[in-house]
Amino acid sequence: MYRAPLDDIGFVLHELLGAEALAGCGDFPDYSADLASTVLAEAARFAEAVLAPLNQSGDREGAHWSAAGVTAPAGFKAAYRQFVEGGWPQLGASPQYGGEPVPQMLATAVQEIWASANLSFELCPMLTHSAAHALALTGSQAQRDLYLPKLVSGEWTGTMVLTEPQAGSDLGLIRTRATPEGEHYRIFGQKIFITWGEHDYTENIVHMVLARIDGAPPGTRGISLFIVPKVLVNPDGSLGRRNEVRCVSIEHKLGIHASPTCVMAFGERAGAIGHLVGEANRGLEYMFVMMNTARLGVGLQGYAFAECALQQAADWARARVQGKPPATPQAGAGGPGAAPIIHHPDVKRMLLGMKSGVEAMRALTLYAASRLDAAAHHRDAAVRAAAQARADLLIPIVKGWCTELGIEAASAGIQAHGGMGYIEETGAAQFLRDARITAIYEGTTGIQANDLLGRKLGRDQGAAMSALLKEMQVELDGLRSTNAAAAAVRSAALEAVALLGHATQSLLGMLGSDAARAAGVAVPYLELCGLTLGGWLMARSAEVAAGKLARTSTAAGGDPARYAAKLQTARFYAEQRLPGALALARIVQSGAASVAEADARLI
Repeated sequence: MYRAPLDDIGFVLHELLGAEALAGCGDFPDYSADLASTVLAEAARFAEAVLAPLNQSGDREGAHWSAAGVTAPAGFKAAYRQFVEGGWPQLGASPQYGGEPVPQMLATAVQEIWASANLSFELCPMLTHSAAHALALTGSQAQRDLYLPKLVSGEWTGTMVLTEPQAGSDLGLIRTRATPEGEHYRIFGQKIFITWGEHDYTENIVHMVLARIDGAPPGTRGISLFIVPKVLVNPDGSLGRRNEVRCVSIEHKLGIHASPTCVMAFGERAGAIGHLVGEANRGLEYMFVMMNTARLGVGLQGYAFAECALQQAADWARARVQGKPPATPQAGAGGPGAAPIIHHPDVKRMLLGMKSGVEAMRALTLYAASRLDAAAHHRDAAVRAAAQARADLLIPIVKGWCTELGIEAASAGIQAHGGMGYIEETGAAQFLRDARITAIYEGTTGIQANDLLGRKLGRDQGAAMSALLKEMQVELDGLRSTNAAAAAVRSAALEAVALLGHATQSLLGMLGSDAARAAGVAVPYLELCGLTLGGWLMARSAEVAAGKLARTSTAAGGDPARYAAKLQTARFYAEQRLPGALALARIVQSGAASVAEADARLI
């Protein structure tokens, strides 16, 4: 059964990032470590008692479609009601519309807990929050006043409506059209892969729809964004008649069975009524506001799954007595020399690999969230701009690296179980089935890598990455712990930073001369970024842990084991993960031609 990892979340928030992460941000006067710990503890209680018990049953039952609509699996609607009554949708939203202002890094930490406990459930409030965020930044005041209070309260939910059957990720090919009619538009078209596009949770769903106004330019330049509610909303906020929006089917998927992935029809007769958001033909720009919020949320799902897979695999390995490891701690029930499999070196290797990955991913994602806090709330405009550039750089890395590593961890969890991991009743297989989508939706890993190269690295000729590399170098040079493990992690992280620096220069050269060659190594470069950033933060974590360990004693009421475990995990990351930076850097610097010059006909 899932146990929220409050110890490590607290370590990252309060000891690794600390109060300095919010220094200069005056919008959170009441925020403190005690407040954050209280919020996280309450989130953990709800997740463990309400959401986690529905995870396997929801997977087995799945969402149900009928001509009348979509219903969630047993228990989900009641859980959502409790979620709303507990005020959780308000966390991190604007107080102007009933929200509870907390830093993004705390809201992100809470979101991890929901995703670990029950991803299918978490997707609905995650997308609602993203829709509300986009509307708050790009909608008119009248639109914000009409829709945001109900979205923020959770009385209504929201969706992202982008993909079409013929378009996939190429949004320039969308055909959904919008015909002007007085103060609104009539929307006609079909969309696919709409998560929680229809359900029985709430009486209204606010769809944020990309469509092309009649006569608009072709490609992405002609896309606009529209609010298309399931039920029309009167000017006083009351609900009117049903809009011409219908879920025609739900997909049969590998995983996340409890989350309905809908095929949505807009305007099968007279046209669905939609309201233009912002200016015409700027829809893709506006949708990226929503998409970037969602990409951070999907990135954290990578380590949310890895945490669950780790917990289950570790519990299994502690209980499963089988075989005689090279160093047997004591005789077990399996016979002379037999011991729990957690003592077998390869099982330890798998579990340490999962644990080190989780801790690095969590640190990176919460650090990225802290940069969003500084970008939105710091008093100094120059600091806000630098923080936004850093966050923009990090989000595709978080989304791409964390989801790929999360899938790897979920697979390792099955392996640690042996044959029983392949049996559905243990639950280990569900983690892998559910996790697999995270590297695809909100943009595949390849799309994230292209975004990192084109929009982030190429846009400023590497300035944001250079600033990050310099900061990592200076910080690592400044670590002074004499603890042997911490020093080893620092040394390995410095080597990885140097490799990333050389790879970045090589890639910038390719971007300027041969974009196809650069694209051929874009994903390895993204992986190198994630691995190196993880190493930097693990080195900082080891420094903190070594210092705390030297000052902590059990007699004084401390917990030395907590910091010893952190050092152990960081050492593993340095010795068994960071060496991969050398291979990835070599691929970036010399592997592009094998892709760019390959004949597609021969593949």
